[in-house]
Amino acid sequence: MGDEYHNTRHNIGFAILDALAKASGIVFNDRRYGFVADYKFKGRNFVLLKPSTYVNLSGKSVNYWLQKEDIPDENLLVLLDDISLPFGTIRLRAKGGDGGHNGLTSIIETLGHQDFARLRFGIGGDFPYGMQINHVLGSWTDEEAAALPEKIESCHHIIRSFGTIGIERTMNVFNSR
Repeated sequence: MGDEYHNTRHNIGFAILDALAKASGIVFNDRRYGFVADYKFKGRNFVLLKPSTYVNLSGKSVNYWLQKEDIPDENLLVLLDDISLPFGTIRLRAKGGDGGHNGLTSIIETLGHQDFARLRFGIGGDFPYGMQINHVLGSWTDEEAAALPEKIESCHHIIRSFGTIGIERTMNVFNSR
């Protein structure tokens, strides 16, 4: 995603991964179809990917790295913004449709199924009719920006949990909050 989208609602997935990398002392490297970092936690290896393709071509990047790193689809966790959830609401799902998200559409089409986990970060849907793009690609309000660090840290716990105890137990722990 270009620099012009760096601090926007649509970039929340990248912001979550950037904060995790910073807190862990790891860096992303510019690689084929994306920026990649290797993250280790409790004996588990995580491949963090920020696709460098357009969002509607994210599937190409995700599929490439799944194959390159020999990662089974059930170990894939996609982070994304969701306008259907109120700001800061975090939902982990084991599978599902694209919900109108172009990045998810691309991943589903490329993988040929929708059976992969996704971590949806609510960015709210409080915008006038016809202004969805401005909202999604807009900057956070001051109130939202102030709440982001705590919400992002919650996402880090979910990512670590997903990678260590699996999707079902992680959903039971975090989705009930």
